[in-house]
Amino acid sequence: MNNTREVDVVVIGAGQAGLAGAYHLRRTGFEPERDFVMLDHAPAPGGAWQFRWPSLTYGKVHGMHTLPGMELTDADPDRPSAEVIAEYFAAYERAFDLRVRRPVDVRAVREGVGGRLLVETSEGADGSAGPDGSDVTWSTRALINATGTWDRPFWPRYPGQETFRGRQLHTAQYPGPEEFAGLRVVVVGGGASGTQHLMELAPYAASTTWVTRRPPVFREGPFTEDVGRAAVALVEERVRQGLPPKSVVSVTGLPLNDAIRQALADGVLDRQPMFDRITPDGVDWADGRHVDADVILWATGFRAAIDHLAPLKLREPGGGIRIEGTRAVADPRVHLVGYGPSASTIGANRAGRAAVRDIRRLLAGEAVGAAVG
Repeated sequence: MNNTREVDVVVIGAGQAGLAGAYHLRRTGFEPERDFVMLDHAPAPGGAWQFRWPSLTYGKVHGMHTLPGMELTDADPDRPSAEVIAEYFAAYERAFDLRVRRPVDVRAVREGVGGRLLVETSEGADGSAGPDGSDVTWSTRALINATGTWDRPFWPRYPGQETFRGRQLHTAQYPGPEEFAGLRVVVVGGGASGTQHLMELAPYAASTTWVTRRPPVFREGPFTEDVGRAAVALVEERVRQGLPPKSVVSVTGLPLNDAIRQALADGVLDRQPMFDRITPDGVDWADGRHVDADVILWATGFRAAIDHLAPLKLREPGGGIRIEGTRAVADPRVHLVGYGPSASTIGANRAGRAAVRDIRRLLAGEAVGAAVG
């Protein structure tokens, strides 16, 4: 038997974006469990941060903005960021009584009756099955989707990939540099994670080869507000057109800091064009070059984790969800926070506030965009 419960708002995800949205719901009078619920499939507080590799200490984290209403103070820069930020998120949930339900998987979001959405989940209030043995479905008037990208690592496909006798792993599975000791490693990807992993594991590996589809762009000078705004505008234009969003980092380039300069001087960041084929013992280029490899590390990014929204048919022909602000143009009940231009810690904070502002208007009966249905 189905177990359906009604609320005004469902928040899916309890990372930075979800917590920011919940904070603004609380601040404007929404009560947890009565007016809104938060569903998170992770086993503990911390969002995607809790899964980061141990060698990523808090001092190495760039651009971590604190959550609204509560600063992160006295953090030890030498502690793993996974520990520091998970503890901070847990304290934040307690401080604002956000009552996150976890671990709960959201299977699908569908059209309900009376203008409501149905959020089908795997589990009930206490992390076990619903009280009558059924799964819980939430009937809601609005949805804040803050599911991020960590659960959808992108794995490119190349000829011969299945024949490789070594180890292939994605940056989402990166265990730290020690596991690459004495191995020949090919790192694929020109983003921040690819360069960070490459520089970190190079002293341990027997050899490293860095390949990217396009030549990397290194950015001189400070990351000013004007640079940030211009980058966000480029990402925002893509989602307005209904195209899959790119990361903000992908349009800003890599900051040319002291570590990058040293790695360039040492030959660690010696970029090679993308190989054409994977062989059992390495990678080949069409011009006849071959590199032996024990490991291929795919630092090839992530895609938005939004498959559960598929029943709502929000995707445009270009493959993305067209949004204005945080609101899905095709359905003003649905807000995507931490998607596209708000996929950064500071962007998620701002987007959470904007989503709640629009949701309050929607629930009050004010027009906020395209009509439902």
